[in-house]
Amino acid sequence: MNVRIAFFDAKPYDQASFNHYNAQYGFDIAYYEGHLNKHNVIFSKGAYAVCPFVNAVIDADVINQLVENGVKLIALRSAGFNNVDLKAAKDRIKVVRVPAYSPYAVAEHTLALMLTLNRKTHRAYSRTRDGNFSLHGLMGFDMHGKTAGIIGTGKIARILIRTLKAMGMEVLAYDVYPDQQFALEARIEYTTLDELYAQSDIVSLHCPLTKGTEYMIDAEAISKMKPGVMIINTGRGKLINTNDLIEGLKNKQVGSAGLDVYEEESEYFYEDRSDYIMDDDTLARLLSFNNVILTSHQAFFTKEALANIAQTTLQNIQDSLDGKPLINEVII
Repeated sequence: MNVRIAFFDAKPYDQASFNHYNAQYGFDIAYYEGHLNKHNVIFSKGAYAVCPFVNAVIDADVINQLVENGVKLIALRSAGFNNVDLKAAKDRIKVVRVPAYSPYAVAEHTLALMLTLNRKTHRAYSRTRDGNFSLHGLMGFDMHGKTAGIIGTGKIARILIRTLKAMGMEVLAYDVYPDQQFALEARIEYTTLDELYAQSDIVSLHCPLTKGTEYMIDAEAISKMKPGVMIINTGRGKLINTNDLIEGLKNKQVGSAGLDVYEEESEYFYEDRSDYIMDDDTLARLLSFNNVILTSHQAFFTKEALANIAQTTLQNIQDSLDGKPLINEVII
């Protein structure tokens, strides 16, 4: 029997990667460009599984329609699952994910944002191409000896921490579940959020998005930080209240920000909107700051990560078909 997979938000690089690894499985993959939502869920009819990405809206209405269409599995090709109504899915349709694509990819992109913001290489690149070789306004600081505050100490953060330590930085960490053995091995210190805010020259977010962490970086948190702090977010957009961040940038409390995610990114990220007028005023304001770098949720985007996403997702589907334990199932 030819097993059909409805694949949403399909980009050329997704199709190339999945087609390559699907040679081992032989699934019938139907690719659709749009994000999975209530308007296109009809395309799931007759599919064993749907394969959506981070900007899909998998709410109760969509899940009801998936179940009605006979879909047995939501095979997320992402680590995050905050866009899925797990309560609506419980005992009706299983949800699996890719728990880690490449922690090295995200850690390296995080470091790239830090270095670019600090040494202003994005501005220097634009200047020199226009024949402007002035150094005015491009001064950075030695990261050696400075303090980085890392919020969340999972796989990605641990790779980043070791890299920053190798550069001679001090590291303060915060985690709801601190790992003192790791702290001892990495020569870092776990501390409170308030202490981390007060002491850190750079604050980098690596925690999951939950009700407890949503908008954790708001006006109050920013007010506790060092004047001129650099804020990096390669986690989830809603960890930061964007309007409060903008106010912090305007009053110079925040010296710079590197963002790979944005709280209302679904209409823009992964799409070419260069021919359209931007109707998101908050995003437009963010992009107006020369001390803000915004990338399009690309921290994961390496050859190795795409290969891992395809292999893990396809194996998740195969395990479901074979009735094997789903090691990457999302359970509430």
